[in-house]
Amino acid sequence: MMNWAKQQLANVAGTQEPIYGSSAIQSVATQAETTPYSVLTKEDVKWEAMESTCVETQSFYLMADNGHIALAQVIYSNVAGIRTTCQFNTKIFYPKNTSKPNLWSSDPLSNIEFSEDKNNFYAENCAIELSDDGKTYTIKSMTNQQSIVNIKVTQVAPGFQVGRDGKSYYGTDPKQPWGSMRHAFWPRNTVEGTIVTKDGPIDFKGKALFIHALQGMKPHHAAAKWTFADFQGPSFSAVMMEYSTPPSYGSTVVNVGGLIKDGEIITAGSSNSAVHSKVKGDEVNDWPEPEEVRFEWTGKTKDGKSVTAIIEGPLDERLDRVDVMAEVPGFVKVIVASAAGTKPYIYQYSPHSTTSLRVKIGDEETTEQGILYSEATFISE
Repeated sequence: MMNWAKQQLANVAGTQEPIYGSSAIQSVATQAETTPYSVLTKEDVKWEAMESTCVETQSFYLMADNGHIALAQVIYSNVAGIRTTCQFNTKIFYPKNTSKPNLWSSDPLSNIEFSEDKNNFYAENCAIELSDDGKTYTIKSMTNQQSIVNIKVTQVAPGFQVGRDGKSYYGTDPKQPWGSMRHAFWPRNTVEGTIVTKDGPIDFKGKALFIHALQGMKPHHAAAKWTFADFQGPSFSAVMMEYSTPPSYGSTVVNVGGLIKDGEIITAGSSNSAVHSKVKGDEVNDWPEPEEVRFEWTGKTKDGKSVTAIIEGPLDERLDRVDVMAEVPGFVKVIVASAAGTKPYIYQYSPHSTTSLRVKIGDEETTEQGILYSEATFISE
């Protein structure tokens, strides 16, 4: 009971959590031992819109055939059941040869509503709707005149979550967890439509990744570091999300991801790894900024063949370094700023030339060139 009380105090007051140890997180990797992944239905991408502390996001990562990369994202946040806020974010990375600065827009949303089935999100000048067949999202936003969004993302391959429900649970009593972390992926999709900037419309015809994420607790209590990879090639897609908990949960590493070929999930699960194989100290904040990475996916096909996929090499010059406390919406600062020792930064990358994905399925080996978008996030030691 005392642990629960301390955790509640940490949630509301921003105090540091006690050291519970690794036994206080039930990683989704345990579920994955018997159920490596499950295919998503419409039920699995409903908004939970929790009434307690949480951050819930729907994020669309777009890779246009013309070289533009973009993020369109809704963030739903609740602070201790006291205040709920929503934000719509867009970020456009221009092709390397244009040397145009990134375009970032972040706007608070008002008049928030969900459809009765919780699959559609509505706010003033913003809507994210899931089609009746559960295979297409339409994202429309006029919340910011410098980036007017009108895009459609359609599944090429099924969506998945690792394990039975995609969730890792936090708490000293597994039957009564006090927090959770969940990711659900649509790993390979087509995208069509435009984002209209002051310079005119950008055609985003190309490929997309969709992630529905829920942190059912304070974000900096759930994770101290993150690494994210999104590879999209002509035939293959590979996605990976890895995080390390703070020391309060034993600095436990949780990795979820999958490998897709055309319309089929080849493998998905939690036995993957993300390594920053070369780093340099960032003079601004002392974080070990990655220069080279190695992402490895391992698993088995439905018929039991061993699968390995590897991306390794330099990240090239970063696209951006985001000082989260300077750029994120005010309500997230309320959640994070009161905590001692947090200095969140996000490093964003996409190597200048195409990236190689080496795949081995059974005895068959192949290499495919594609586009990699990657992030490294540091929140606390």
